[in-house]
Amino acid sequence: MPKIAAEEADEPWEYTLYIPHTPRAVTVSRRTLRLILTAHGLLDLAEAAELLATELISNAVRHTKGPAALRLRWSGGVLRIGAWDADPTPPAPPLNLAAQAERGRGLELVRACSDGWGWHPLSTNGDTGKYVWCDLGAA
Repeated sequence: MPKIAAEEADEPWEYTLYIPHTPRAVTVSRRTLRLILTAHGLLDLAEAAELLATELISNAVRHTKGPAALRLRWSGGVLRIGAWDADPTPPAPPLNLAAQAERGRGLELVRACSDGWGWHPLSTNGDTGKYVWCDLGAA
């Protein structure tokens, strides 16, 4: 893998991967994320970023009926991982990881493993739905 100059690694970038409504979208998103982080010399973030993206995209595919997208943005030493879906319904609040529920713990994992997370409804340019995001800082 080629080395990336320090000044190039600090340059902001953004990618959006539009995905169909299929369970395979999770695997495609995770593998694409790893390729992008590798290309930008950020492989040390890959394991945590893959976990976070998996939870966000899984929720988008499991709880909605339409298309979705994975958005990655690097700026100021922070990786923002986001998932867009066409359903404007707010995400369920995170459950306590100690809860015995077999499902519904994904956003608690996102909360626990990221440096911050949130969501907001979308209704611009004819797009509706919501955007759920989390931040992961470079250590």
